[in-house]
Amino acid sequence: MEPKLIWSKDALDTLCHEISNMPIEEKIQALNDVKSALHKISPFSTEPVDCVLWIKNDCVQANDYNPNSVAPPEMKLLERSIQEDGYTQPIVSWHRDNVFEVVDGFHRHRVGKESEIVSERIKGYLPVVAINSDRQDLTDRMASTIRHNRARGKHRVDGMSDIVVELKHRNWSNERIAKELGMDQDEILRLCQITGMADLFADQEFSKSWDVEGSVTVEDFKDLTDDVTTYGEEAQLFRTVNTSDETRVFHTFDKWECHKAGFYKGFADGVTKEEAKKGFSELIADSVKFKRALQRVITKWPNSCEHYLTNVSMNRIAWMGQAAVCIATGIPSSFSGGWFLLTKEQQDVADESALKAINKWMKKNNREPLTMEEAKTDRQATIY
Repeated sequence: MEPKLIWSKDALDTLCHEISNMPIEEKIQALNDVKSALHKISPFSTEPVDCVLWIKNDCVQANDYNPNSVAPPEMKLLERSIQEDGYTQPIVSWHRDNVFEVVDGFHRHRVGKESEIVSERIKGYLPVVAINSDRQDLTDRMASTIRHNRARGKHRVDGMSDIVVELKHRNWSNERIAKELGMDQDEILRLCQITGMADLFADQEFSKSWDVEGSVTVEDFKDLTDDVTTYGEEAQLFRTVNTSDETRVFHTFDKWECHKAGFYKGFADGVTKEEAKKGFSELIADSVKFKRALQRVITKWPNSCEHYLTNVSMNRIAWMGQAAVCIATGIPSSFSGGWFLLTKEQQDVADESALKAINKWMKKNNREPLTMEEAKTDRQATIY
């Protein structure tokens, strides 16, 4: 059923005709003006998403406290997503002095500026919404950024700890931090612990979380790093807090052995694209060499295996196979198209070999074995 037209069609046609004949910059400004005027009288004027504006990308600036981090392959996927599907979510910002400071959407903002294809398509602009104007204080904007990131389960522990420290120094109580950021006392303590700042431990409220008497001192803690060398209970110390999957273990990408080995490079040294694809398929087709390479992955790449094989949202069979090729030949995952040079029988044999290697790692790390269906799941994590 056609919606009932309340406003005069002639008036709409006149407005659209007038705007459509303007030069591009004037047209975009006119559309922004119309949206802003309608937003002021909208029954949803308190909802930022009610008014999405297109702003020149040099007026949209990153904040310097964002605790979210996306590794190179995920950034490539985000760029591909925006190239293929367009911007489906605006960049959340705080507007001041004709500058829009990013509160959420730092990586969407980067793609819009750094991707030539995307930037040309959107004519050097970015889709932006502004959070409530009363968010003048830096700590309010920090809290807003964390809430956005945590709601998607995307945040970086060290960045989170820096922000908690900043809030503490600005005299935010633990209760206010907990309420604004969706944390509990244990998590606040963990994040303060990561900074190694003993003065933050003097707050007697922390002792409740530890079920001990007296104040907590720096001697009660040891520094945390991301250099996991043993597993079991120790691994719990390096798990990103408060994610949607408590069994997932994260490592920053600079600790991934696969990354250092060139897994994500866009080229293969000394060979053509076709030669690299052929080399990819030949390694997999040789079941003896492939199994040896799989064994090397689960013994030589402990951080990469822990990061990827605990991720239930990805195709772990594919990662394991690509990792085996990379560790054995140096051919990056970008040439995984060589998979399609294999016969169906060769592919099935390779899948089974990869699954056995994965489950060997699972058993070694006291985890339940996977079925082929579980290991080949490919539910993309939200990075948008």
